[in-house]
Amino acid sequence: MEITWSDFEKVEMRVGTILEIKDFPEARNPAYQLFIDFGPEIGRRKTSAQITRLYDKESLLGKQVVAVVNFPKKQIANFMSECLVIGAVHGKEVTLLSTDMKVENGLRVL
Repeated sequence: MEITWSDFEKVEMRVGTILEIKDFPEARNPAYQLFIDFGPEIGRRKTSAQITRLYDKESLLGKQVVAVVNFPKKQIANFMSECLVIGAVHGKEVTLLSTDMKVENGLRVL
């Protein structure tokens, strides 16, 4: 299905830096809780991510990732997710999309 440019522009993808990672044992599938800084305009957002197969907490700290920041909040177990990190999915493995150079938090991805 094709979408229009105006459809695509409605999806607000931004770059943010992971500041904190917590285990999320209450999640149905293995996941982490991520706390991400999207800069002064958007601020800090939290999300859960099923990325435990390819990433440990130490490798995620300080990593810049791409996330959709204009979805409504979503309750996941006992946690309120405020954004959606973007990744390439192969079965149950998710490879996060990130920048190849450090950029300013909050920059829009187009």
